[in-house]
Amino acid sequence: MNATRPASRRSATLEDIAREAGVSVSTVSRALNDSPSVKRRTKQQIWQIARAHDYEFRASMPAGPSGADATIAVVVPAPQARESRVADPFFLELLAGIAEAARERNADLLISHLTPRAGEDLDYAMSTSRATGVIFIGQSSLHHAFNALALRDNRFVVWGAEFPDAQYCAIGSDNVAGGRRATSHLVRLGRRRILFLGDTEAPEAEQRSRGYRQALAQAGIGSDDSLIVPAHFEVHSAEAATRSAIARGLKFDAVFAASDLIAIGAIRALTRSGVDVPADVSVVGYDNIPAARLVTPQLTTIDQDANLAGRMLVSKLIDRGDGPAISERLETSLLIRESCGG
Repeated sequence: MNATRPASRRSATLEDIAREAGVSVSTVSRALNDSPSVKRRTKQQIWQIARAHDYEFRASMPAGPSGADATIAVVVPAPQARESRVADPFFLELLAGIAEAARERNADLLISHLTPRAGEDLDYAMSTSRATGVIFIGQSSLHHAFNALALRDNRFVVWGAEFPDAQYCAIGSDNVAGGRRATSHLVRLGRRRILFLGDTEAPEAEQRSRGYRQALAQAGIGSDDSLIVPAHFEVHSAEAATRSAIARGLKFDAVFAASDLIAIGAIRALTRSGVDVPADVSVVGYDNIPAARLVTPQLTTIDQDANLAGRMLVSKLIDRGDGPAISERLETSLLIRESCGG
């Protein structure tokens, strides 16, 4: 009976994988244990073959210290034209939520050294990963690459913006609604020359700027492209961008910043230029990082629940079943503090 069983139902062995890869059994064994003695390309090929045959990776590796039921890898793609920063406060908040959710699910968590910049980097991150699944923090400019990857491997979820044509699971806040809420609040305070500060090449910031434009239109305020000022998600970049805007005589009475770090940089530039926040210029940020409550004046901001986001990412990854998980948007809320003046 066993001799007539279809080969497709027989569990793959090291010999099967070695035969298909054209290497020795010992090479397969070393590759599955991630040995540095095996070349990267060979290792990647062996992992792809093993996964195609549903070979149980974890059985051929040393047991983890906790005997975890799963392993989750976190990978941070490189932002546009910059290096990724693991120390970003919002990333740390999100990572804490992921870690807590992983621990509750008896899953190990690892932070990858990889910083994907292109589709082939995403393929490499997936094909060589020993993890049960991967959480990518941010899409950068890789949306189409993620779509292509999802057709080959759905063991991943993404924290990021929502795209109508997305073929992969993305969790994130409703950036358009958040941007609209922040800007509408500034309009209600009587502000009319509202500066948007952020990198609109980044998907989430672009959507927040879209909400900003919608709120202005709803209030009957014309959109002025000179008030869209680029700034990376960093304090020093935002401070320099704001100081430059002030130096060239750009008039504005409010700032909606695409992140809290950007907002803090704007406040530094304004106060150092003798501008009173919020009497002269109101400032609203986005993220509600811990530092938002510690700066002077305390920062009004859009809150996106990083703890809930982490739990959703882990749940979507572990409970996805055979098909791709469904994307979801988190609601946002406006936290009014001192920096807006009302």
